Amino acid sequence: MQDAFTGQPTVIQGRRLPGPEARACLQDDHERRLEALARLGAAAEKCDLRAHSDPDRDLVLLAEDEVALLEHSGREWAELGAAIRDFRVRLPIHRLDDFGFHADVEHPLEEPNARLNYLHSGVEASAFMAVADSSVYKFFLPRDGHFIGSEFGFRKGEETVLYAEAVLGGYRALFEKLLLVQALGGMATEVVAVTPEGIVVAKQTLGEPLPQGADTSEFLPAGLIEIPSRFLRANRDHPRLFFIGERAWLVADLHARNLVRAVDGQLHVIDLVAAPWPADLAAKDSSMAAWLERVRHDPEASALPGAHDDDL
Repeated sequence: MQDAFTGQPTVIQGRRLPGPEARACLQDDHERRLEALARLGAAAEKCDLRAHSDPDRDLVLLAEDEVALLEHSGREWAELGAAIRDFRVRLPIHRLDDFGFHADVEHPLEEPNARLNYLHSGVEASAFMAVADSSVYKFFLPRDGHFIGSEFGFRKGEETVLYAEAVLGGYRALFEKLLLVQALGGMATEVVAVTPEGIVVAKQTLGEPLPQGADTSEFLPAGLIEIPSRFLRANRDHPRLFFIGERAWLVADLHARNLVRAVDGQLHVIDLVAAPWPADLAAKDSSMAAWLERVRHDPEASALPGAHDDDL
């Protein structure tokens, strides 16, 4: 199938759930995008192009011919040019016009669109349903200049080892969040484009929303590990630990608005807030470090060896 807006291959169409092979390809695409962004960042630093205060926005918007005239001046510039082209394959630039919006107005996403029906808006993104096939398109808008989406920031807690607070995120954090949605068996998710304004466009399978305020605590995705209260407090619902390979993540905000019911009758995540678990801070508390090592191999392990968490 081809995406109706970008012309690129897609496995998402309306409410239809992609099979296991297609989902594996989607997960691989998320991982390759993050790897390509990391290579691009490393190549840019060698050419002194990285701004330490810039959370990847300028990198994400580099055009394929951005350094073409400099590529013959040295290996570093040639590597940067190759990295830009590789990343553009993983995240093509498309204009808002390609999605049916009128980019010459002040607030294009708020204007009527004959090709996309408005669904809802949140803090991070506005969601629309395609008239052509009922697929969901989410437009993540940059905030405060270079930020986009949300991620967790960590600090030492007053009554717990760690306190996690949702803060403005960067482009890498947004791509990691979408990877986690996919890894948790959430609604199939593709990253289809970024606009010249820095808006990231993601595509998802359509599902039925849950009643506002519904309790989702008994329906969280498999693989999530409950975190003992002595270790963490977070300002988002249902904070959990999740492993992808050997890497640990904090995943939260799994409330009713961030889950939908698919055609298979099951609940699937469509959004969340996350961040890599802060290994440096965790290592300073021996009991937390030991717990992390135990739950890496046994998700049911208690906070302390030989004790039940309910007793702590």
